[in-house]
Amino acid sequence: MPNIITRRGTIGLGAGALAAATLGQGAMGQQIQRAEAQAPRLPIESGATLRMLRPVRFVQPDEEVFRDNAARFTQQTGVQIRVDFVGWEDITQQTAVTANTGAGPDMIIGFGDAPHIYVDKLIELTDVAEYLGKRYGGWMFMAEKYGKRNNSNDWIGLPFGASSGPIVWRQSAVKEAGFEGPPNDLGQFLALCRKLKQMNKPAGFALGNAVGDGNGFANWLIWSHGGYLVDEAGKVAINSRETIAALNYLKELYPTFISGTLSWGDVSNNRAYAANECWLTANGVSLYFALKNDPATAPIAEDTQHTLMPFGLIGQAPQAGLTLNAMVFKHSRYPNAAKAFLQFMLESEQYDRWLNANSGYWAHPLRAYSASAVWKSDPKIEIFRDTMDNRFWNGYKGPISEASGAATADYIMVQMCAAVAAGQSTPEQAAREAERRARRYFRG
Repeated sequence: MPNIITRRGTIGLGAGALAAATLGQGAMGQQIQRAEAQAPRLPIESGATLRMLRPVRFVQPDEEVFRDNAARFTQQTGVQIRVDFVGWEDITQQTAVTANTGAGPDMIIGFGDAPHIYVDKLIELTDVAEYLGKRYGGWMFMAEKYGKRNNSNDWIGLPFGASSGPIVWRQSAVKEAGFEGPPNDLGQFLALCRKLKQMNKPAGFALGNAVGDGNGFANWLIWSHGGYLVDEAGKVAINSRETIAALNYLKELYPTFISGTLSWGDVSNNRAYAANECWLTANGVSLYFALKNDPATAPIAEDTQHTLMPFGLIGQAPQAGLTLNAMVFKHSRYPNAAKAFLQFMLESEQYDRWLNANSGYWAHPLRAYSASAVWKSDPKIEIFRDTMDNRFWNGYKGPISEASGAATADYIMVQMCAAVAAGQSTPEQAAREAERRARRYFRG
């Protein structure tokens, strides 16, 4: 392996190292070799030390290999790195504290639009992003959407990957219900869920304030009916006929769920599915990974399949991936070291082993990694490969901004859906309340 970051304290990659780096990497290596890219020179500050926060792992190798890759950076540069893993519900709060106090970690890998909320507190990452994009076949759609400041080519975040939430379902139960697989038609999907409920093998989707699963289900529900929070100009548009139709559909769908989904967090459906309490849900690779690697639940993994959520009225899978997005704060005393570290972690020698170790749980942001061996390692996970090319995002259809980030953090979409499911509001009342709350963040 070439020393991408030298002990002279400068990150760089010459033509010879580029060729050497791709040896033995097969199809992915061939894609990398086609690109000629000169890495930015980042003189690492004398005595640099770094601290990073990032969300806790759902797949054990995610943390293990990430830490090992960080240790490689220390071995090559001498820069000591401390990586702290914090709960998904905590990362947003800790990012806010760090940004508002101007103290704390040098880098945070937050979720999705976090850099857009704190853009004035961050340093630009354009030089690193452009190099990585040139070398690795370009950035995928969602990576560019979340990485670049709106209406500019200035990168304020470096996406590390995204976890999608397709349907995870038990083949035996769905066949018993009279279906070959979850239907793409919304009416037929409702019929399947009703049948599963009758069989005492119910479906279940999160309606609690869950960063991944709650937002994922609520967004899918509204988008699949043609609704959206704001329009292309950022004008609030949630109180619409499409939203009302979606919420009326939820009134019929929710009674088919396993009880308790109104309070589900991001681990709840994993536990219910593994316990044979829920037989159809939406989740990332983590659930299948855990089932497959535990002898006690391996038979459930064998019976498990993945399918995209129903397209509904829009002709494509209305799913946004929960995106890891790295940012570097202006208060860091070692910005070059921080940028060098992020670049190092996204280079193939580190990134591909991390991607393979977590079985594609955080699906890649750079196109060259579409040829990674992980996507051929198990046909049941190949569906996650193109997660970051999904054409939906939090705050769709509007621009990603401080407003969209704040609205997502405030769970406007989730709580609108939950109010209807719980019988606390009619669809019309819930849509009006969501509109009122959204106007606190968006103009118009």
